[in-house]
Amino acid sequence: MTTETRFAARLLEWHVTHGRHDLPWQATRAPYHVWLSEIMLQQTRVETVIPYYRRFLERFPDLDTLAAAPVEDVLALWSGLGYYARARNLHKAARIVIETHNGRFPRQADQIATLPGIGRSTAAAIAAFCFNERGAILDGNVKRVLCRVFGIEGFPGERKVETTLWTLAESLLPEKNIGTYIQAQMDLGATVCTRGRPACERCPFTEQCVAYTTNRVAQFPEPRPKKAVPQRRVRVAVIEKQGHVLMERRPPSGIWGGLLALPEIAHDAEMTAEIAHRFGLKTGPCQPLTTLRHVFSHFRLDIEPMHCVAHGATLRAAEDRLEWLALNALDEAGLSAPVRRILESLETKA
Repeated sequence: MTTETRFAARLLEWHVTHGRHDLPWQATRAPYHVWLSEIMLQQTRVETVIPYYRRFLERFPDLDTLAAAPVEDVLALWSGLGYYARARNLHKAARIVIETHNGRFPRQADQIATLPGIGRSTAAAIAAFCFNERGAILDGNVKRVLCRVFGIEGFPGERKVETTLWTLAESLLPEKNIGTYIQAQMDLGATVCTRGRPACERCPFTEQCVAYTTNRVAQFPEPRPKKAVPQRRVRVAVIEKQGHVLMERRPPSGIWGGLLALPEIAHDAEMTAEIAHRFGLKTGPCQPLTTLRHVFSHFRLDIEPMHCVAHGATLRAAEDRLEWLALNALDEAGLSAPVRRILESLETKA
């Protein structure tokens, strides 16, 4: 038995007893459900995803319902899950499937990968789970397992290292039970071969794991090369009137694209004068609220909210991109996590 065959056989044997078998999306081979779970699980923990997954299917039970909905409704339901481009791409892909594929989700990984927001690894996982197509995946969990077990040097995000990992992942594929094998890889990385404090004593590969046998588990996979993280800051206006706050719809692309946001006010602008000029609103003196720091993958953002109470204004926005949001209706709104925290703190004070 070759090394590749032994790896797959041992992993499948381990999965029978120690793998995860009761995740809500494992009870179906329906492409829509599996696709939704795979997108939600990108860079997000299973325990966080499960309630979002269930709520999403209650509101959008099928492709037709999702494709027909306004993207704002999709973003509102995604609020708090982060990485909002996933929600926009999910909605866009649903419309493409309806319009271009006659409502039938593509069956081959190479076709699935043409849809917005679906890369090579995610496409292979969907094709394996739903259509038993034999193909390798290479998500974060799998990269970590392969780097440790086979001693793959270098940062996995580098092209040369990633190419090596794809070649290795494809060489390890079993001839059958491909869906179970893919799930077993994910489960081993998520529950045993974790980034911090891996449970090596419970791993089926301790005897052959290069990282473990050479006492270098913490060194694999190699981290992203460090570089200075830019620091940015932004000042926002929290303009309150009759239990409502003035919100501005962000552009459809970019950071927090399509979500409701607090209007940004330049630091060198006088707050009340700028609010009067831009929104036609008269406010009393503005008071600072607690500054929030939000960390993105490529920069840190300090958000400095200024609370202002508007006088004599009607709850009617002057532009389509503006709207008054009731503080008691935050659950139904598409908001980024820091904006939600700011408004919830305001609601608590009310």
